Amino acid sequence: MNFEEINGLILLDKSVGMTSFGADTKFKRLLQTKKVGHCGTLDPFATGVLPVCFGKGLRFVRYADKYDKAYFCKAVFGKTTDTLDIEGEVVSENIPSGEVLDSLVSSDYKLIRDAFEEISHITMQTPPKYSAKKINGQKAYELARKGIEVELKPNKVTIHKLDIIDISVVDGLIEVSFEVYCSKGTYIRTICDDVGKITDFGAFAKELRRIEVGPFDLSKTYTMEQIEEMASREDYSFILDASKIVDYMPVLKLNATAASMVKCGKKLNAKYFTEELESNEPGTLFRAMYEDKVIAVMYESFEDDKHVLRIERMLA
Repeated sequence: MNFEEINGLILLDKSVGMTSFGADTKFKRLLQTKKVGHCGTLDPFATGVLPVCFGKGLRFVRYADKYDKAYFCKAVFGKTTDTLDIEGEVVSENIPSGEVLDSLVSSDYKLIRDAFEEISHITMQTPPKYSAKKINGQKAYELARKGIEVELKPNKVTIHKLDIIDISVVDGLIEVSFEVYCSKGTYIRTICDDVGKITDFGAFAKELRRIEVGPFDLSKTYTMEQIEEMASREDYSFILDASKIVDYMPVLKLNATAASMVKCGKKLNAKYFTEELESNEPGTLFRAMYEDKVIAVMYESFEDDKHVLRIERMLA
């Protein structure tokens, strides 16, 4: 099977310790292709949904960039680490004990609950210095490991929903399990750190699991071990069509003539798609389909008094 010619998508349940780029490397060897790339990097200590595209499926990666995501996280209060997660070095401690802990428990951890409520309304967030955020072409964590101090600018984020699942005392430390549904570019480690600052106890992320990426959730994923075992039997049912990535886009149904024009790189007269255009916002991307296949992503344009649909990316 020539995997370089396939519109391939694999939904990996990434394990602890594996890097996102390490997953790409494993798939390059497994599928015997150089064309592999993932959608949305996961930290090594994190697990969960990691969409990986290969072959011609790489053409769809860019359209997963704006996906919202959902995470399960377990935060530990009373300590902070330099990486804001369990893999970092402890840099401060303020473990609540005695009367402070008794007061927290008797109030059903109101201080902590209020801090999470405050964080759920943020609209700007500064990425952690140990992140893949690029600064002048270099990743922030690479600079941090060299001891180079950098100034990271806040990004616009949206917390759609944040729910506390459980709060308990484990080995003298307060652990909070929560789920968060958020926009791209939101760092869950930073949420833990910011809540820790609000409470004055400090906090870090002990566990992090991505449970959704856009339309994809854990129920559709396979572990690397499962994938390797299936591939050894030449069972490739774990491979999906990468065009599923653009399922969120409204459809432009093309007839044979329009499809032929698009395949030749030509614009389409928008008057034939009035209903689709009127029901969507300006700037919307559409998936142009012919015979149930996505052949291009297109957008509305006005040029020299002509209303047309232009090709944003050819996919046929």
